[in-house]
Amino acid sequence: MPEGAVAESGSVHAQALSWDDGLRSDAPERYPVSRGDTLWDIAGRFLRHPWQWPEVWQVNPQIENPHLIYPGDVVYLYDCNGRPCLGLERGQGQVRLSPTMRTTPHREAIEPIPMEAIGQFLREHRVIEDPDTLDELAYVVGGDDRRLISGAGDRLYARGSVERVGRVGLYRTGERYVDSASGELLGLALESIGQARRERSEDDIVVLEVTASSQEVRNNDIVLPLEDRALTRQFYPRPPERAVDGRILAVPGGVRFIGRLQVVAIDRGRRDGLETGHVLRVEQRGELVDDPRTGEALRLPGEEAGLVMIFRPYDKMSYGLVMEASRTLAVGDRVHNPRRNLDAALR
Repeated sequence: MPEGAVAESGSVHAQALSWDDGLRSDAPERYPVSRGDTLWDIAGRFLRHPWQWPEVWQVNPQIENPHLIYPGDVVYLYDCNGRPCLGLERGQGQVRLSPTMRTTPHREAIEPIPMEAIGQFLREHRVIEDPDTLDELAYVVGGDDRRLISGAGDRLYARGSVERVGRVGLYRTGERYVDSASGELLGLALESIGQARRERSEDDIVVLEVTASSQEVRNNDIVLPLEDRALTRQFYPRPPERAVDGRILAVPGGVRFIGRLQVVAIDRGRRDGLETGHVLRVEQRGELVDDPRTGEALRLPGEEAGLVMIFRPYDKMSYGLVMEASRTLAVGDRVHNPRRNLDAALR
C-alpha cells in the first residue's frame, strides 16, 4: 500500500464498518502472519470482503513502515470507538544461535496479492493502445542465412526505426480488443517472444542479434523498445470512485472458463476511472432461455460470481487478476462496483 494511504483510510473510512457489517462471524481475535500469506488472504480471515481492509486497518505510530507486514507479526482485532479495527504487533524475528549471540534475519514483507501470478504475465504481454500505429513500427523482414525462423544467438534483419542503444523487444500481434456494444477498438495485444540488441543499420534495414527468445522469431514480428514493466507492489485495494459497468473481454492464452488467480482483460480503463488496485465485482452472465409461450429469447438475471483486482490499466481497457471466484467465470460476464453488505441485504 502507498505510504500514508493506510493512515488516511483509517481516519476517513474507519466508521464505514460495524461489528455486524462486513466482519466474518468466525474472525479470529489474533492471527500470526506466516510465510506465503498475502494481504488479501489475511484480510479474508477477518472480513467478508477483503477489499474493505483499509476501512478497519489502524496504524501503530511507533512501528516503522506500518504499511508493511512481515511473517511473525500478529494482526489483532480490537474495538475502537465502537467500531472494529485491526492492529499490528511486530514480531521479534530473532533466532538464537548460541548462548551469547543472536541475529535478526532478513525478512521480506508479505505481498498484497500473489505477485508471481501477474509478474510473469507482464513480462510476456503488452498492449498497443492505438493499433493504427502498427504500420509505423519496425518489423522483421528476414533471418541470417535465409532463415525463416530464428532464435537466441541468431542475426535478424528488420525494417524501420530501431533505437540505437540498449535492447529491444520482439513481439507478435495477438488479440484485437473490441467493445462488444459500440464496436470501438480498445487495443491490440502483443505477445513477447524475445529480445535483441541493435548491431548496425544500412538505409532503413537494421541488423539485430537475438539475445533471448521464448519462441521462434518469424518474419513480420514487431520490434519495439522494451516497455517499462516496473510493477507497483503497493496495491491499495478499494472500489472505484466512479460507477463502472463493463465486461470481461478476453482471457489471454485463449482459456474459455476462468478461475481464481487468472488474468482477464476488461473493456474499461483509465478513461472510465479505473486505476491500479481497484476491485470490481463479477456478475456471471445469466442463461439465455426461450419463453415457453412466446418463443422469445430471454436473458436471465446474472449471479454474483467473484472479484477482480485491476493491476494494469490502459486508457480504454485494463488487465485484472481474479481474486475470488465462487462460480466459473467466462468472457462476457459483467464487472461493476462491489456492493457493501448492507446494500446487498436490501436488494
